[in-house]
Amino acid sequence: MQPTTRGRYFEEFTVGERFVTLRRTITEADVVSFAALTGDYNPLHVDAEFGKETQFGERIAHGMLGASYAVGLIAALGLTEGTVIAIVHMTWDFTAPIKIGDTIHVQQTVKSVRETRRRDRGMIVFDVNVINQRGEVVQKGERSLLVARKLGPA
Repeated sequence: MQPTTRGRYFEEFTVGERFVTLRRTITEADVVSFAALTGDYNPLHVDAEFGKETQFGERIAHGMLGASYAVGLIAALGLTEGTVIAIVHMTWDFTAPIKIGDTIHVQQTVKSVRETRRRDRGMIVFDVNVINQRGEVVQKGERSLLVARKLGPA
């Protein structure tokens, strides 16, 4: 894992660099608030009795809640603070449930870097793993970001 520098430019990333976020525990308040925010009141997330009858044996967090927290945990690293131009593409897999009380963190690794036609930016692809307190990967994906270059326009 590399030391983190806030607001890094495209040229400052190296393939294979790995970054680990802080942890966050998923609470019932998180799940209820996310349901209210999104309007997704699926009983799998908000009905304790229903949850007991599922294959999980309890309520689980919304998949997108986990993905959203992953993005927030990554943002808190500050890696591209003030230098990111856009998230261009994301793929995401939900590999295991996140349960109320689980504590997650994110490991993000630079998969590739490539220059673009525009001299003021480059594309960085990150492999992302969301990991619970038992070391299980509960979500994973890939994020492609356009990041500013130090060079500036030609």
